[in-house]
Amino acid sequence: MTSPSLITPVITGGPARGLCTDCGLSRSSDPKRCGQACQFIKPDYARLETAVHGRERDISKPDELFFGPHQRMLRARMAAPAEGAQWTGITTGLAARLLETGAVDAVLTMAPDANDKWRPKPVIVTRAEGMAECRGMRMGYAPLLALIEPALAMGYKRLAVIGIPCQVYALRAIEDELKRSMGLEQLYVIGTPCSDNTTTERFHEFLALLGEDQGEDPDDVTYLEFRADYHVELRYTDGRIKAIPFLQLPLSKLPNDFFPLTCRTCVDYTNVLSDITVGYMGGQGEQWLLVRNPRGEELLKLLGNEVVTSEPGSAGKRQGAVKGFIKNVERAAGGLPLRKMPNWLRPIVGWLMPRVGPRGLEFARARVDMKAAETIIHLRREMPAKMKNMVPPHVWHLVAPYGMGPTADEKAPAAEKPPT
Repeated sequence: MTSPSLITPVITGGPARGLCTDCGLSRSSDPKRCGQACQFIKPDYARLETAVHGRERDISKPDELFFGPHQRMLRARMAAPAEGAQWTGITTGLAARLLETGAVDAVLTMAPDANDKWRPKPVIVTRAEGMAECRGMRMGYAPLLALIEPALAMGYKRLAVIGIPCQVYALRAIEDELKRSMGLEQLYVIGTPCSDNTTTERFHEFLALLGEDQGEDPDDVTYLEFRADYHVELRYTDGRIKAIPFLQLPLSKLPNDFFPLTCRTCVDYTNVLSDITVGYMGGQGEQWLLVRNPRGEELLKLLGNEVVTSEPGSAGKRQGAVKGFIKNVERAAGGLPLRKMPNWLRPIVGWLMPRVGPRGLEFARARVDMKAAETIIHLRREMPAKMKNMVPPHVWHLVAPYGMGPTADEKAPAAEKPPT
């Protein structure tokens, strides 16, 4: 039964085209907005970064090249972890506090579907206590931005949105229009990073493979998290917890299209257009915050002493891991089988990786490098005509150290010329 704190408008329509993560714009009153707002058509990060943060990323600063504009980065955790939260509850805690203080009228986010705890369902949350129902991880696509017009029509003019990068990019692209012609008065954006997404149905396939490998019923899994210590954590209905090394995961058994082309060609892992990004890959066991602008600072202050912060750490070197990843992606993109590590070696490497591999911010940098290289490899093979428009200039700077550069046909216009 739906809580009175959660409103779930009826959403009609569907994705408008193939290269689409169903952010919800194609289900709005003006589906043609997708042409100007989709990050998978012709993204303009420099323009939107300037509009949102007052400036674009400074690529002379290494961490801005990787993570986008920000004022500061922190490791963080709630002093009293929230029950049912994926980590300690910072994201839902921020949103709840916005509602408690009256800073916003409503929060647009995801809750679990009543028939499938892993399926995300877009909801409008109007009371702080309703955020407790939105805690935890879900996997799949959901048209979050289809809620914008219903929320405004209900009189909710001051909004907060919790979204993944493809949703946030589209939201920022239409933000001025929403303020100018639809009455939006205030907007806070809490972003979560997104490395890869897939359909909820495909995620169930992954759970089934995990269950087969572990001798467990996948329906008993209540929690799954890819941790920054090279393990996946699983929790079960009976209270047991398992930590499985990445190298022990049945990834080689997944079909080649398990992650759709959109996710294999997304260049915004860190959600650069949010006011504050709440993730984990740079957190070393805690959460990782990127406070990007004054609104992000305002959001963090709402938690006061309830949140414990410290400086992020960084250790190890990413280059070897990234080069190995690139070779595997190139093989997979060419239809060749992935090189499989011998079973006897997996426990040894699994023990070494958390100790000598990239950790903290270097782990996050490695993932950004990997996503940049993956984008170029897959676009070149599957949609080469889109290279010039879909690959932002800063991405070429990221992959240059790995010997990857644009061909003459892939170069952006002179005003956005990437490194040669």
